[in-house]
Amino acid sequence: MVTRIRPAWLTGTVTEILDETPTAKRIVLDVPGWPGNDAGSHLDIRLTAPDGYQASRSYSIASYGPSSRVVLAVDTIPTGEVSPFLTQELRVGDPLEVHGPLGAYFVWKPQGFGATTGAVQLIGGGSGIVPLIAIAESAAEAGRMADFRLLSSVRTPVDQFFDAELTALAASGLRVDRVYTRSAPDGWPSTPGRLTKDTLAFAIPDPATLERTYVCGPTPFVEAVASWLIELGHQPGTIRTERFGGA
Repeated sequence: MVTRIRPAWLTGTVTEILDETPTAKRIVLDVPGWPGNDAGSHLDIRLTAPDGYQASRSYSIASYGPSSRVVLAVDTIPTGEVSPFLTQELRVGDPLEVHGPLGAYFVWKPQGFGATTGAVQLIGGGSGIVPLIAIAESAAEAGRMADFRLLSSVRTPVDQFFDAELTALAASGLRVDRVYTRSAPDGWPSTPGRLTKDTLAFAIPDPATLERTYVCGPTPFVEAVASWLIELGHQPGTIRTERFGGA
């Protein structure tokens, strides 16, 4: 259980930058004074130009727990103000201003307020998988993996964020379903195509068996999935969403 304190602006140091997908980077920070965060939290990043101009954007956190180590995964938005700098200019050793942790609605905790006792479905579109990885790994650490399922929708196999982590979770017992919208691995049992209400209904449990569903991704994806879930009989109060746009 992470003790929540008032979010503050802190300066972290970049300790690692890895290629996540052809257009995204995994960025690992050490943030002195970071109070830890629950799985599913997010933070704000603030960049300041030499002339004093500032731009800030929110990013989901792929890590959880009491550590000062914070893991992000940032996709490049060519027209964005912040993501091109983070994925193309940032270097190991650079300082980075962060504000957080933020968000209580979308988090999952193994016990106490926000915890669940029943089945949970995680649904991510593209980089929307980032906070869901933290939730799935937190559930695995708590011995709750049997209660969780995860559905990931991506364009192609190389666009999958946290692919190795998903594979490891699946090998340990997490039900992981993947939908490829443009191209799939050789021998994949289904034809690539966009997620639809029918494919969603096929991949997730009956609504009566689910206590909560988390949906994260681009705004059109989240709005479509949330609408389909309600049409399929899921109660609105059981659906938690987080969406994002250009950054």
